[in-house]
Amino acid sequence: MQLSFELGPLDPARAEQACFDCGAGSVTFLDAQDDPVLEPLPGEVRLWPTTRVLALFAPDSAVPGIKDQLSASLGISAADIELMQIEDRAWEREWLRDFHAMRFGKRLWVCPWHEQIGDPQAAVVRLDPGLAFGTGTHPTTALCLEWLDAHVAGGEQVIDFGCGSGILAIAAVKLGAQHAHCFDIDPQALLATAENARTNGVESRFSIYPDAGALPGGVDLVVANILSAPLCQLARRFSARLQRGGRIVLAGLLDHEVGDVTRAYSPWFDMSSFGEREGWVGLWGKRRWRARRN
Repeated sequence: MQLSFELGPLDPARAEQACFDCGAGSVTFLDAQDDPVLEPLPGEVRLWPTTRVLALFAPDSAVPGIKDQLSASLGISAADIELMQIEDRAWEREWLRDFHAMRFGKRLWVCPWHEQIGDPQAAVVRLDPGLAFGTGTHPTTALCLEWLDAHVAGGEQVIDFGCGSGILAIAAVKLGAQHAHCFDIDPQALLATAENARTNGVESRFSIYPDAGALPGGVDLVVANILSAPLCQLARRFSARLQRGGRIVLAGLLDHEVGDVTRAYSPWFDMSSFGEREGWVGLWGKRRWRARRN
């Protein structure tokens, strides 16, 4: 049995606890109006402007009593709490039914484990959606994957900064990069990257760093699909990690943020856009032999 209601001005933690106090087996917060929420920091709960709360209860629960209890606890009308009966399904696979193989460029595919790619020449990243960001469905990830397909020639040393699921690093290695060095501030992302590298058979060509300061220098390529503010702050650090002539790929910025990011990197790189999708822009640049004086 599913009970749902609008969160409105209610405190999310209080609403969640009220549902659990009534015997809920799970509580979910959902976007009610298709509003965007950018990537939260580890441990941060960032909700939408209009959020709906869904609580699941055992089928034999006394629903009228639960509605009255929730109403009294949260100060909302019982009439505003909707009831729906949910038929049992194979939930562990249900969420994968709309996730299918996707092609990026000419060679690269991101494919769930329940599908197969017939092209023996394809570079295939096997990945099911998980807890860490990155399956290829977000425009910023797609932009980076297309760039990698077009530009990885083989033998590169790559840094994936903000690796999420490890999708970009795995794609680079599948396309011929020699080694990937991965960092993320989220420990869950580091675990996901390690597991995905293992299941894709490329763990011997992966190094995972919980400390960004331990990332190596002299690499050929840095890929950072994060947000514009940290991208600007990291410009000098990224330039120091790249060998001269090395390339940088930046994503996670909206079109109105391109100017700020370009200026931040201009002392070391000649930056240009390589794609735009749904308001998100990808930038790339080549490390100059000499830094430009401001």
